[in-house]
Amino acid sequence: MSERPDGDDGANVLRSKRHATRYQILAEIAERQPAVSQREIADAIGVTSQAVSDYLKDLVDQGYVTKHGRGRYEVTKEGVDWLMGRTDELRAYVEHVSTDVIGEVEVETAIATADVSEGDAVSLSMRDGTLRATPGRSGSTTAVAVTDAPAGADAGVTDFAGVLDYDLGAVTVVSIPPVRDGGSRAVESAEIADRAASHDLLAVAGTEALAAARDAGLDPDIRFGTVDAVREAAAKGLDVLLLAVSSELTAHTDALREQNVGYEVIDAAE
Repeated sequence: MSERPDGDDGANVLRSKRHATRYQILAEIAERQPAVSQREIADAIGVTSQAVSDYLKDLVDQGYVTKHGRGRYEVTKEGVDWLMGRTDELRAYVEHVSTDVIGEVEVETAIATADVSEGDAVSLSMRDGTLRATPGRSGSTTAVAVTDAPAGADAGVTDFAGVLDYDLGAVTVVSIPPVRDGGSRAVESAEIADRAASHDLLAVAGTEALAAARDAGLDPDIRFGTVDAVREAAAKGLDVLLLAVSSELTAHTDALREQNVGYEVIDAAE
């Protein structure tokens, strides 16, 4: 098997005309083999027949293509592997552009703090875990409204400028013992109620945690999907009190660390 050309990767397929042409020619051969017309390939990809001939010679020398006679070529296993590898890399790159690049300029939704008309410049802020749009460019982060919206309604915004500046929320995790170790009965209800009063949201993970919240006279805001919900709420600036049975702790704290969200763990039974 021949060595792969240095630096020959998916990025170079886009950045280098030589690599892009090599990729196109291999794909055309794979589609047309074994009877391959150099003129048809040249017309299909917009180069000269002489250029196709030169590339074919290189591809044969590299072991990516086998020549069986005049006008008869076949992509080798090495050539197929290379083509598939570059295709996978291109697909991943397209996904990155679609999700991480283009997605950043798509329309977001914000709550209008006052009447907004399509085309208005607005300033963006985060409050109570919700993106807010205020008419005018008075803030550090601005956008343009793409819908009309009265105060309090949802407004579409795009064309963002600046970085949205707000503090991440913090999570206080109260470890609730499993039922065999006392469950909710091992927890001071008054302490739970006091802690909940200083947080924006109350989440519970596990039946013992739900019982502890109810013993404290509290109705949880989040009961299901707490790993993602707590992380997202904190990432949007909300302080969350999480009551979690001890067996659920690791899943939650791992997710918070991944998001760089601050948290502390308190053992309710101590």
